[in-house]
Amino acid sequence: MAPASDLGSAPVPALRSDDHVRGAPGAPLVVVYGDFTCPRCAVAWERLRDAPVRVAFRHFALRAKHPRAVALAHAAEAAAAQGAFWPMAASLWGDQGRIDDPHLWERCAQLGLDVDRFEADRRSPAVADRVRRDVHEGLRAGVAATPTLFAGDGAAGRPGPPDAEFLAALAI
Repeated sequence: MAPASDLGSAPVPALRSDDHVRGAPGAPLVVVYGDFTCPRCAVAWERLRDAPVRVAFRHFALRAKHPRAVALAHAAEAAAAQGAFWPMAASLWGDQGRIDDPHLWERCAQLGLDVDRFEADRRSPAVADRVRRDVHEGLRAGVAATPTLFAGDGAAGRPGPPDAEFLAALAI
């Protein structure tokens, strides 16, 4: 991460009505572009999960980086259709070694999701379009690695999990 005094000047991406957001509305906003196969994204999740920030997650799933990245992004969106984006995200980051379809179905059962609906949703054109749009917006914003975080007024995207300096720059 860049030092707090050198957060850059690219604008923080504006929140969209369909962003996956958690945290208090008045808390500092961190927009995260990430992927559920990325170990550094799992670390970022751990560091941001209990921090007093508002987190918006967007997919930056590239099949070229990991063959299951796009499938897991679709799975998270399918879980979101049943109100379980963040629980599914936490589950995926919590056990990145078990990401094949049977493991996804087990996660659905654990989260109380309708597996048939999950399967239909994750294979839908709407879910594919959503994930593609996030990736394209990330590319336009300069994202090149996961995770990339945008935070504060005018803070540029920075790759890697948030460190103490980054969190301090948010006045946490």
